Amino acid sequence: MSGQSRISQQEWADLRAQFGLCRRTAGPGAIPDVSIGAGASALAMPASHLLDPERGSAYLDRLTERLRAPSRMTAASQFVKRYAFVAAVPVLYAMTAYDKGLHARAEHCLLEATPDRWLTHIRLADDQAGSPAPGGRHAWREALLHALFAENMGPIIHMLAEIARAPKPMLWENAAVRVYSLYEKRLAASEDEAVRARGREDYAYMLHQAPGALFGEARNPLLRFYGDAAPAASLAPDCDAPSGTPTRIRKTCCFYYEVSPVEEYCTSCPKL
Repeated sequence: MSGQSRISQQEWADLRAQFGLCRRTAGPGAIPDVSIGAGASALAMPASHLLDPERGSAYLDRLTERLRAPSRMTAASQFVKRYAFVAAVPVLYAMTAYDKGLHARAEHCLLEATPDRWLTHIRLADDQAGSPAPGGRHAWREALLHALFAENMGPIIHMLAEIARAPKPMLWENAAVRVYSLYEKRLAASEDEAVRARGREDYAYMLHQAPGALFGEARNPLLRFYGDAAPAASLAPDCDAPSGTPTRIRKTCCFYYEVSPVEEYCTSCPKL
């Protein structure tokens, strides 16, 4: 069981500044559904539209053109990397740093773009939050993770893998590296000991105890790609760690180099 809570104005400001997650500005469904290629100043589409093969294919084709990607597969890979950062990571951050749970099913997430950027941020159609009941944080956390992964990231990854013929392991690793970075770097560096303690507990649970069903998978995808970090001398844009800090060599390639203006590889790329 969980109780009702609220994300404060300062917490919303931090979630937007750090990750690009925004609260709704009107009632659910009030933001228009328009494509990423239109000329409006603010463009939006419910993330749940990606679960429809026709709408998902149309979105992916527009994104492929926008990124000048050589294939739907490459575009799908870049989308999952970005979506995990703006949709999944801030929900996990709120869960651990604020001890508050946001409603993050696919139907609650609105993908917003501008003419200059293809996914600037996510706006939640339902900005209410829950908090764990006394002694009930484990069950509360399970429900949050199930909504985020089994009812959001997992179905979107499954559909993109199907319509883009993209390997599911690659797409899941794109999401997993965002989670690793959040807990191993940002939350581990918190000045609040209570936050660091919750971070250690939540991360250990997600890696080693959470069943595959919480992700909509037979196996836990976070554990599947987890491994030791190795020193990194530099980092390509949109990758995993600042210069000089340990990074984890990926097991799959995300094909970032195929959309990079200078054909640049991520430091964590297994092809290097």
